[in-house]
Amino acid sequence: MLELGKNGSHDVGKGTLPVLSGDAVVATLRASSWKEAATADVQGRSWEFRRAGSRELTARWTVDPEDAVRLRARQLSMWKGTWAVELDGTPVEVVSTSWWKHTHRYTAQGRTLAESGSTGGWSPRPTLEPAAGLSLDHAVFLLWFELVLSRRSAAAAAA
Repeated sequence: MLELGKNGSHDVGKGTLPVLSGDAVVATLRASSWKEAATADVQGRSWEFRRAGSRELTARWTVDPEDAVRLRARQLSMWKGTWAVELDGTPVEVVSTSWWKHTHRYTAQGRTLAESGSTGGWSPRPTLEPAAGLSLDHAVFLLWFELVLSRRSAAAAAA
């Protein structure tokens, strides 16, 4: 299971969230607190995650051209809260598994790729249970996607 660690923990520096597999840091995420954007370091590759327009989240390697898109999450319905994801061109269905806990199941071609969860407690952080074969790059993007969705839910609840 992958877990988004606490800000600055595990010797990754202030402002950086470790991506943990058990106690091991497998990637880092520097997520903006005021906009839907982040940079990630995954096995020596640098990623840029950002919001593109009002209904899309995208990811590209930082060495790619500005308009390149390797990974994408597109909101299908704001009212229903439905999304579709593409991981390197592969369409992925996003199904809500719990409205109360805001968890999701990610499937492609009838195969479950991952399921999201939460650490629970007063300051819950997203978790992701990836299936065998899901790349760490894709898993980190899905974990960031879960972070964005949890922040949106918290903002809506506070309004």
